[in-house]
Amino acid sequence: MWQERLSEFVTLFIVVNPFSALPMFLAVTQGFDAPTRRRVALIAVLVSFGVLVCFIIGGGFVLEKMGISLRSFQIAGGIILFLVALDMVRGASYAPPTAANADQASSVAIYPLAIPKLAGPGTMLTVVLLTDDHRFDVVQLSLTTAVLAVVLIVTLLVLSLAAPIARLIGDAGISIISRVMGMILVALAVHTVLSALGSWLNLPPL
Repeated sequence: MWQERLSEFVTLFIVVNPFSALPMFLAVTQGFDAPTRRRVALIAVLVSFGVLVCFIIGGGFVLEKMGISLRSFQIAGGIILFLVALDMVRGASYAPPTAANADQASSVAIYPLAIPKLAGPGTMLTVVLLTDDHRFDVVQLSLTTAVLAVVLIVTLLVLSLAAPIARLIGDAGISIISRVMGMILVALAVHTVLSALGSWLNLPPL
């Protein structure tokens, strides 16, 4: 039992990859004060948890009933991730919240941080595949949900360290890291789409 949970933890931790979310978090919260940054991190993690729990409970069932294959979902998610990554490479800015723009923090927490970075296409597919063999077993679904919660708590802790990291590397460092990670995310998005197409067309692996 514990070996299965450990395997799920490692799999989800690698897919969510809290450390890869840090550059995007620094980019979208550039100019925010520390309390606002913590609020963005908390909202992003809670939204991600809610979305992924929905996929744990009924993601595979809903996609099956709608006639949507996992490959189609993977391609769609890859395209969205590509668009987000392109904004990072081009240096799209997110204005800090003001009295007249108080919901800006919540907006960037939901998109692009929670979706598609933390609860991205890869993570959604992973939780569907992890629970596909026991989608009607409440105990197994609850255990997988608990493992997901632990992974996202670790993610929240990592994002909470963003403020001292931002002070250390400065605005120029944030901009450089954001663009470099954007390029990596572009490559990941392209790989996601090509992998789905390759699987559909029975092409050799990339």
